[in-house]
Amino acid sequence: MTGIHLLALAVSLLPLVTVVAPGAELTITVKDVRNTAGSVFIAVYNSDSSYLKLKLAAAQMKGKATKGDVRFVIRDLPAGSYAVTAFHDENDNGKLDKNWLGIPTEGYGFSNDVRGAVGPPKFAQAAFDLGKNTDKSISFSLNY
Repeated sequence: MTGIHLLALAVSLLPLVTVVAPGAELTITVKDVRNTAGSVFIAVYNSDSSYLKLKLAAAQMKGKATKGDVRFVIRDLPAGSYAVTAFHDENDNGKLDKNWLGIPTEGYGFSNDVRGAVGPPKFAQAAFDLGKNTDKSISFSLNY
C-alpha cells in the first residue's frame, strides 16, 4: 500500500476507535501517625473476596512516616466500591507487628474510621463508593 492509501485507511477507521477515559483519583490521608519512625503502608481493596488479602489488593503504597498526617494519591481507579487499610510500620519490617495475644503493637486503621469488635471490621463496614471519573478524598486515623 502506498502512503496515501494507508492514511486513507487510518482516517476511515477513526470512528471505530474507542477512547478509554482514565479512572478516578483517590486521595487518602492517614491521620494521627504518632512519630517519624519507619513507614506508613496502605492497601486498597475493591471487593469482599479480596479484602485483607494483600496480594489481591487493587493498589498498595508505602510512604515515609511523618508525625501527624501522611497522604497518598492513587490514580486511575475504576468506579466501584473500595475499602482501605493502613498501618504504621515503625520498625520497617514490612508487617503489622502483634503481641502474643494477636493484638497489634503498631498503629493501624481502616477507611470510614471503623473498628472491628473482635478482629478487623468487615469489608462492607469500611467500604465507600468511588464514582466514574469523580475524584474523591478520604481520611481516617490510626489506632495505637
